[in-house]
Amino acid sequence: MAMNDSATQMFTGVAADGRAVKAVYLSRPRADVAFAVAVVDHDLPRVVHWGRPLAHPQALLNMVDALQPQRVSGALDETQWPSVLPTQAESWTGATRFVARRNDVELFCKFTVGDVRVDDESAALIVSAADEEQGVALAWTCELTASGLVRQRAEVRNTGEGELAVDKVELGFGVPAGALEVLTTSGHHLRERHPQRQLLQQERIERVSMTGRPDFDASLLLTIGVPGFGFERGEAYAVHTAWSGNSVLAAERNAYSQGQISGGEVLLGGEIILREPGAAGTEPDAYATPWVYGAYGDGLNEIAQRFHAQIRAQHPELAAKPRPVILNTWEAVYFEHDFDTLKALADKANKSGVERFVVDDGWFGSRRDDTKALGDWQISSQVWPEGDKSLKTLADYVHALGMEFGLWFEPEMISPDSDAARAHPDWIVKPTLHRLPMQGRSQQVIDLSNPEAFAYVLGCMDALVEELGIDYIKWDHNKLVTEAVSPRSGRPMVHAQTVSVYEIFRRLRRHHKDLEIESCSSGGGRIDLGILEFASRVWVSDCVDPVERATIQRYTSLLVPPEMMGEHVGASPAHSTMRATSQELRMATAFFGHMGIEWNLLKQSAQSLDELAAWVEAFKAHRADFASGLVVHNDSLDPAVQLDGVVCADGSRAVYRFTQRTTSATYPAAPVRLPGLDPAAMYRVRPLAVNRDLGSDITNAQSPSGWWNAEGVTLDGRTLQTYGLRVPSLHPAQAVLFETLRQ
Repeated sequence: MAMNDSATQMFTGVAADGRAVKAVYLSRPRADVAFAVAVVDHDLPRVVHWGRPLAHPQALLNMVDALQPQRVSGALDETQWPSVLPTQAESWTGATRFVARRNDVELFCKFTVGDVRVDDESAALIVSAADEEQGVALAWTCELTASGLVRQRAEVRNTGEGELAVDKVELGFGVPAGALEVLTTSGHHLRERHPQRQLLQQERIERVSMTGRPDFDASLLLTIGVPGFGFERGEAYAVHTAWSGNSVLAAERNAYSQGQISGGEVLLGGEIILREPGAAGTEPDAYATPWVYGAYGDGLNEIAQRFHAQIRAQHPELAAKPRPVILNTWEAVYFEHDFDTLKALADKANKSGVERFVVDDGWFGSRRDDTKALGDWQISSQVWPEGDKSLKTLADYVHALGMEFGLWFEPEMISPDSDAARAHPDWIVKPTLHRLPMQGRSQQVIDLSNPEAFAYVLGCMDALVEELGIDYIKWDHNKLVTEAVSPRSGRPMVHAQTVSVYEIFRRLRRHHKDLEIESCSSGGGRIDLGILEFASRVWVSDCVDPVERATIQRYTSLLVPPEMMGEHVGASPAHSTMRATSQELRMATAFFGHMGIEWNLLKQSAQSLDELAAWVEAFKAHRADFASGLVVHNDSLDPAVQLDGVVCADGSRAVYRFTQRTTSATYPAAPVRLPGLDPAAMYRVRPLAVNRDLGSDITNAQSPSGWWNAEGVTLDGRTLQTYGLRVPSLHPAQAVLFETLRQ
């Protein structure tokens, strides 16, 4: 997807009722998408086109006459046609999208647009508006990015007398009337991001995250489309809030208007108070919302590819440096840290092809279990004495083996049983002077909006990165942020906490230019474009059971490109589910992302280690494509099977994974289509060498399909996309990998 073209045009005219109209058309021809809004008279912008580029964009002026609803009985003089930020002043009677208060009294604002500007270079539109009588100014920015995403944000400024409290700003995208089916995801710890669908009736469907992070049940995207849309086809529109604190995604339609999807930060009362213009004080004079992203595509694959391109453009370093294979020590040793054991584990990891060795929880203070010492970010002298068995010695040994060294932190949390908490009880977030929030994992939240706490945490991390030569930080976040009040200010602080987290990421990476940081939040509890601006990787889920991961990883990939998705080979039975699976399935499931190992290699046989090393070598041979290619999933009427793949950027080759989750209704399994290929090209399809010998994976021990050999079979891309081909019929909970090579 090319990333350097744009077309921005503004047209002026007059609607049939005599009102002045400005239509602004933003287009990215190479991304095959365009977005347009109309400013009618001095009202806030309304979406009048979102989809493929138009042959005659000047005709957008006529869209106002075409879409303006007629006046109907029993309503106001103007029937609802919601803008990007609808208020009751434009006859909106749906859910409140903008809430501001002065002197504890809610204001009902009517924003009048004063200036409309376009930026040709960035394909951006900037609109200035205000309610001058009530002293509230609004600056709205909309951009069509090179990847084809539309993003918008607003800045609210206080221009009146007295302080202004901002409690809600939820920005929306109007969608066509045929978009009626809503797809979101939900879940829980160890089972994140499972899909759920429903038709949008005359109602509001919303997904709210209120735990100081998106959390496990969050929907990375809220997508609405033509009924039956899937991965491969069906017009659809998605919205995402690029924010790592409290947030909302919603779809809404009522009897008067077509659908709208929207998103924004959820603010707690008193979080955002804007000072009076010219007044002294620490309060800000403006509030800027996070970016709210919208994506259009013919199928979810296209939508996902737009997000991937956006993230990759922000992180060119990830393509420049092959994603190093990781071994993380958590499920290998848990809290049982011992120099000799970890040194031996590093040796096994190195022989298996591992390139980054990460020491997880348990290296600091009195942290021998999960009940104490969070916040005491000093190396434990009990576990890591000075001398030849220090943590520095281990880090140096890992580096001498040619591997990077990583370390686990949980910077936003503090244990009540810790030296830090005993010395600074005022650093613990709590709703009242004498009551703490309900605990989780024997820990509380440290108030990073407090400058002293912020400086302490940043200082500890910065010093350890320097001292140990840390190349990689696994940043965890294991407690829901509830009753989030700062003892210092006496006000809710989720917004300020989130900003502080971003700032620590920013400063650490600025000071240590090659440092990479993973966003882990009890696994997949914090995955969003806010944190992904700074993080190099996300830990998709604490569950590495490959059967569970099949769905978790598929729907995580709607937002996150594969090179940023932590996918690890674990033990069997899986520690999280106790399900036993084959080593081949576990390795195949970890193959497309940022591959890693969550496994005690010291207890594995030589055969298992040899097999692991072969899969790691195969991953290294393909990881460059995974870091730049197009992720594709197919649609199947058979819920027992799943096909996922990555097609290289020029379409010359691809790797696909076929997973037999359970037994199929068809026996043997029906042919599977291979999306993403060039229809006009010829491709040779063959199994990956590492997965060619299926052995007992095949049902009834029969021979696999005739093409399942080194020679494979040659077919054209259109046939492979339309009819597909049969893969070997597998036992349940098995997977195979195969590749296509353009001839």
